[in-house]
Amino acid sequence: MAAWTWRFEKADGTQVEPAVPPEEFPTQGDAESWIGEHWKALAEGGADQVRLREDTTEIYGPMSLHAEAEAEAEAEEEPEEA
Repeated sequence: MAAWTWRFEKADGTQVEPAVPPEEFPTQGDAESWIGEHWKALAEGGADQVRLREDTTEIYGPMSLHAEAEAEAEAEEEPEEA
């Protein structure tokens, strides 16, 4: 049975210990639900991005944990239309 895991990194790709203890997940959906619940605490704890793996295969990443904050900052910078 496959194990889905997250790798936690700084922006430069160096691995960091996550602020929230990770698990091995039985499905990709379980792993993604977990990151959806804990991304803010992970970012506040020093992780900038994550990579999702199925066993030894990288599925995707790096995925920023700061995307929502970056989107909010960009929205504030855009001029409002009249």
